[in-house]
Amino acid sequence: MQPTLVAVAHGSRDPRAAHTARALLDRVRELRPRLDVRLGHIELSDPLLDDVLRELSGEAVLVPLLLGRGYHVKCDLPQAAARAPHLRVAFAPPLGPHPLLVEALYERLVEAGWTPGDAVVLAAAGSRDPDSAADTRRTADLLAERLGGVPVVPAYASAAGPSAAEAVRALTARGHRRTAVASYFAAPGRFATQTAAAAPALAAAPLGDHPALARLLLHRYDQALALPRGVLRPELVSA
Repeated sequence: MQPTLVAVAHGSRDPRAAHTARALLDRVRELRPRLDVRLGHIELSDPLLDDVLRELSGEAVLVPLLLGRGYHVKCDLPQAAARAPHLRVAFAPPLGPHPLLVEALYERLVEAGWTPGDAVVLAAAGSRDPDSAADTRRTADLLAERLGGVPVVPAYASAAGPSAAEAVRALTARGHRRTAVASYFAAPGRFATQTAAAAPALAAAPLGDHPALARLLLHRYDQALALPRGVLRPELVSA
């Protein structure tokens, strides 16, 4: 038996978030039909991660549906595993940064009407953890390369600056006539809506159930299986 893949979402009061996560996991199941795939939330949404882990036996791999390193990855996941001593648990790195995420961001921008030459604000949730900010900056650099070298400026909905509106104004002051907002969020929710409102021209949809995310989720699962059980290796985040 393969270890159960437990995808860990943050949780949101917006019902679209859980719906989007379930749609993404349906894609994962299509790619690997024999794998037991579950969804657990850290807070705000059902099912909660603790409840999911309580129902499992044997081995599980926790794969965060989070886009960078931060408190949830470094603290919440290990603490949840510690509350489930009946399981052998492996921890996958967060989804980003990774080229598959960049491909999804690129395609969401094109869907929204981005054209070559448009500057981009990469709108993320934000965190006080410097590793999280470093991961977002790395994704911004990778996206700028994918877009042919146009400026891509990270911005944040909370805990860090600049805000999306401030980043848009800064790009406008630098002479960029059109700026698009790329939604660096796994699913719709308050922060995604908040940052999209700052877009003067166009705002891309969140990453959602993009096929590249399903592939990336399985890649992170496989990475975790290659490590000793119970070891969290944040340095794998850029692999």
